[in-house]
Amino acid sequence: MSDAPAAPAGAHPDILVAAVALIRDRRVLMVTARGRDVWFMPGGKIDPGEGEADAAAREAWEEVTVRLDPAELEPLFTVLIQAHGEPDGRLVRMSVFGAQTTDEPAASAEVSAVHWATSADHQRCPPAGVEVLRRLHAADLID
Repeated sequence: MSDAPAAPAGAHPDILVAAVALIRDRRVLMVTARGRDVWFMPGGKIDPGEGEADAAAREAWEEVTVRLDPAELEPLFTVLIQAHGEPDGRLVRMSVFGAQTTDEPAASAEVSAVHWATSADHQRCPPAGVEVLRRLHAADLID
């Protein structure tokens, strides 16, 4: 699924994460993590031995109490960009999956709030979130 080049030899290893793009009414679900002020995609680090879709589904449950079947997640794209709050050159490699559910997302113990975002909310996001919003907007999935 990756459409991004590997990090140069000797660079910091990429932070591998998986995220869910849950879209409703031309908006995508984002969250504010406890103690943070920026909006993130629901997702997180991929555990050793865990598949990307499995990690995305697990994180959706942990962060927004939405149960997703990893087999039903649609690979959308991979974002490779400077990691928020990390030294220059430390990149996040975020595999983004499209998801559908009738469950109503709710903030969990890990998350202080959920938000339905459009591309106009890009200034609230770290670099990876900005890029996800840009790509979803370019694909005409969100306003």
